Amino acid sequence: MSENYKIPEEERHKFSQPLGKLFAGTRQDTILEVENVIKVFLKANFEVKVYLVGDIVTQDFLSNEFLREFIKLCVIDEKTQRNRIEIEAEDFFEEIIEFANPQGGFREESFSLLKNIVSSNKRTLLKIIEGEEDLLVLPLVLSIPLDDRIKSLVFYGQPPITDSKKPLPEGIVMVDVEKRIQKVVNKFIDIMKK
Repeated sequence: MSENYKIPEEERHKFSQPLGKLFAGTRQDTILEVENVIKVFLKANFEVKVYLVGDIVTQDFLSNEFLREFIKLCVIDEKTQRNRIEIEAEDFFEEIIEFANPQGGFREESFSLLKNIVSSNKRTLLKIIEGEEDLLVLPLVLSIPLDDRIKSLVFYGQPPITDSKKPLPEGIVMVDVEKRIQKVVNKFIDIMKK
């Protein structure tokens, strides 16, 4: 039986803060901001690879002609706030993989699965057929190799958080995968292992 990683209840608040830069605002506004950031990276001669976790960000990126071409991976569970959601773009992907993932965590196999997907460089749709996709952001960030010429960007949706010491607005989080972020993610994973 493989190990499952779960957030301990008393540590939950640590996991609600954005892992990267939060673009707050409406879906239209945040997508425009993301476009501008990617254009800056391209001007600086970076290759840009985009990895998406969540149905709404996946929908927004797929429906944007400019952003669409940078997508490498979309991780979805076809639900948003418990409502069913359809992602209409199966012909866009070179590979579609189905995976069961526990709610409020992820399985040990996620690491090897995500590493294989990232290294294949195929445009992949990872459908979570059981459980949820949210926390797959963590093993995904660790599965992306660091390269000075490539900006590997992980995006996920940030729901509004009103019940914490630091309330957060709704928006999109952009994680620029680099050594510092991978260290932070490793600390989160250590908390989940205990």
